[in-house]
Amino acid sequence: MKLTVGFIKSVLNIYDEMHENGISIVYLGGFHHQITKMFARMAEDDMGRMDEQKSTIRKVYSVMVETLQNITKHSDEIIDKFHIGKGLFMIGKKDDIYYVITANKVTTQKKKYLEETIKQVNSANRDELKMMFRQQITEGCVTEKGGAGLGLIEVAKRTRNKLVYQFLPLDDKNEFFILKAEINSKKINNKNMLV
Repeated sequence: MKLTVGFIKSVLNIYDEMHENGISIVYLGGFHHQITKMFARMAEDDMGRMDEQKSTIRKVYSVMVETLQNITKHSDEIIDKFHIGKGLFMIGKKDDIYYVITANKVTTQKKKYLEETIKQVNSANRDELKMMFRQQITEGCVTEKGGAGLGLIEVAKRTRNKLVYQFLPLDDKNEFFILKAEINSKKINNKNMLV
């Protein structure tokens, strides 16, 4: 790889864009348990240095772990013989909103299931999410990769926000699935002060 002027300008543009949007951690590569632990620890340390409330740290932490496990279990881009999924992970904070963004390759067939599930999750209120979660635990099927379909429900429950998502077609068989979860730290902290 050569450090051409064009490449350096591209890197600077990416850096400026990430800085402007409050992105503090970005990772592109294989996801497994150790990577998940490392990023969770890094984000937790970062929030601790910013004197973030423990309740906010717990919510962001749990959303991170859920979304990272989704890449680990459900990415359709496998990078080695150990079936480690590949994807993209970002975490940032702008104003009072933490956001966790993940992206990974999925088959077009999975896109339909994911889109239906996200629409169902986004249309549910808090009590309906709890019911969906319990129903999935008792009646849901565990996939061949070990998932039971609980991750998206859990993220929606924790954030109390709708999941933001997008699918970008890669070819006739695959899509690039982008998921964004937002955690409003001010809302969490105000709620805790009322308790």
